[in-house]
Amino acid sequence: MTVLILEPLEADVVQWLAERHDARFAPELVGDADGLAEALQEARALVAPPEVSIDAELLRGARALRAIGRASGGAENIDMDACGRAGVEVVRSQASTASAEAEFAVGALLSLLRRVPVEGSDGLKVGRELGCATVGILGLTPAAQVLTQLLQAFGSRVVGYDPGLHTSDPTWGRWGIEAVSLAELVEQSDGLVLLLPFFHRFRGLVGARQLEHGRPGQVLVNLGHSGLVDGEALARALRSGQLLAAWFDSMEPGWLEPGRPLHGIATLQVTPRLAGTTRESRVRAAWAVARGIDALLGPSPSARSRSDTKAASLY
Repeated sequence: MTVLILEPLEADVVQWLAERHDARFAPELVGDADGLAEALQEARALVAPPEVSIDAELLRGARALRAIGRASGGAENIDMDACGRAGVEVVRSQASTASAEAEFAVGALLSLLRRVPVEGSDGLKVGRELGCATVGILGLTPAAQVLTQLLQAFGSRVVGYDPGLHTSDPTWGRWGIEAVSLAELVEQSDGLVLLLPFFHRFRGLVGARQLEHGRPGQVLVNLGHSGLVDGEALARALRSGQLLAAWFDSMEPGWLEPGRPLHGIATLQVTPRLAGTTRESRVRAAWAVARGIDALLGPSPSARSRSDTKAASLY
């Protein structure tokens, strides 16, 4: 077996891979550690859903593995360092979900700005318009570019920060984003959107130091890993009203349990990874992963044989 597929993909994508490689679709191995370890002994590529953790232990038993594909979810439970040491390439396509994530972020901002009112100058509780807001984007991902285009169509001012990109980088200007510091991003934004890919060094990047100085009436939408935000600081900001409301598209296990700081906060909304999951994005992501794996592995002997036979028949 060349390609082991655990993640549900479009039928035509699986068929395309099967025609080019010895592929096996085995979703039943998710949660079956022993069965998966046995199947991986000969696999050269693995397509795994977010439920499957890719770590050094798994890689030690997969000596032939050269590629890991993930068509949905993030890469939080993929040990990139272990993959690098094992010579395993991780195949993902952030661009495949960019449009879906950008649309979701706009919807979340619209919802929060309207249904969590602020007090107007006449004393009435009223919602706000996205077109009159400054939106701050943390993380210059493919979704950030699409989101900026959508926000500018509303008339929003867009500011941005990325720890890996200097404010003088021309990408900011090309994408129509005003580059600022992290402190300025939080201080100036009516709506804050977190898109930054998660690495351990970014845990708690948005903490008390930032949230305590956020713009009054600010709302926050996090489509990245919840660990980007300090949970205790988030709870204090929401309970005090410094942060008016927050929407997380995923939350680490245990954060909402009784006794934890975020438990029972009515202005916190959590959804189960809906942002990047649409019919269209899944098709784009599946094809991107399949083609990436095919390019890494090259054609299998059987595929070359079929190609040679077809070529010979032309003469």
